[in-house]
Formats: sequence, structure tokens, C-alpha cells
Amino acid sequence: MKKTYKIEVDCANCANLMEQAAQKVSGVVSVSVNFMTQKMTVEFADEQNTQVAMNNILKVCRKVEPDCEIEL
Repeated sequence: MKKTYKIEVDCANCANLMEQAAQKVSGVVSVSVNFMTQKMTVEFADEQNTQVAMNNILKVCRKVEPDCEIEL
């Protein structure tokens, strides 16, 4: 299942680092962060609870950029 979320990210490098970190979260198949459109597209494994995965993604993204916000 793929979902798109609005994300606040300050620079293209941070978006790239967030993308790399989010791809390591359990239950995530792929992640794409677009700095220009301020959107994150996440493909989840079929059996994955998307809310739990997104909470974990937000945690790892905040390690890259502490003021990161993702509209869940």
C-alpha cells in the first residue's frame, strides 16, 4: 500500500537523509521524499500497520532534522 504525506523539510540534503533513514524502518518497502513539493511517499508492506510505521518514520526523521513535521 502506498500513501503520500505532507512533510516539512528545510533542505534537499536533509530530505535525502530522511529518505535513507525511513527506508530502514520495519514494514517499509520504499520511501521517496521530494524536497520541492514537500511530500513523502511511503510504500508499506501489506501486513504492516501504517500508523505504527509512520510513528517510527517520524522518530528517525527527527534524528536528521529535529523540527521535522509529517502530517499523519
